Amino acid sequence: MKTLLALLILTLTLSTVQTVSATNHLILTGGPALRNWEDLRVEKDRHDRWWANFIRASTLRMDEIRSAFGPQAKITWLVHKNGYIKRGREDRKPYTTWIQEQASKRGAKLIWVSGSSSVISNMNRQTKVNTFDFFGHSNKHCFLLDYSSNIMGASTDWLHENELYKLNPFIFTKGAVCKSWGCHSGESMNSFWKAATGRELIGVRGKTDYSSLSRGVMPVANGKWIYRAP
Repeated sequence: MKTLLALLILTLTLSTVQTVSATNHLILTGGPALRNWEDLRVEKDRHDRWWANFIRASTLRMDEIRSAFGPQAKITWLVHKNGYIKRGREDRKPYTTWIQEQASKRGAKLIWVSGSSSVISNMNRQTKVNTFDFFGHSNKHCFLLDYSSNIMGASTDWLHENELYKLNPFIFTKGAVCKSWGCHSGESMNSFWKAATGRELIGVRGKTDYSSLSRGVMPVANGKWIYRAP
């Protein structure tokens, strides 16, 4: 009897470990602004003094995932490459190489993306996505994959809420937790996300603040986190 009970406990434990390790954790990271553009704006409207705001937030999130799900959990990291190439040229730093090093350090699979078609096609190749996080500039209708990189104060690459229907909802697990760490995502985009995927998108009504990264803390809401689509 004791032997059977021990075997049952072992089987359940192994099953739990296999289930956790089989999960996929998807992170989408937008690019930074160029200082050449941003320094032309009035002080209160300037962005991205530090090139790595979204990168550091992403790696902090990876550390959280490793702590919660273990070293075998799969992390897939989609990063808007062109933004970091351009900022790297401006700062004369090998940012794309550094990003690759951060991915390797944390055992994440790095995939470079460009516009919305690239993001959607790469997302739709995933399976068993248990968490999704977006780090980048955004407004109430879009994830801005770049911002003030090609045009001052504007985006040329984005994922719009009207494109979300192209996502395959079956890439997500039943209990998948999805969250946008960009500004205003809780004001419209979250309802389109829910309609397209069947999962809630946690977003902010208002703005997010990345200055907490200097203390090793995830971005905070200057507005209000919205946990359910309207």
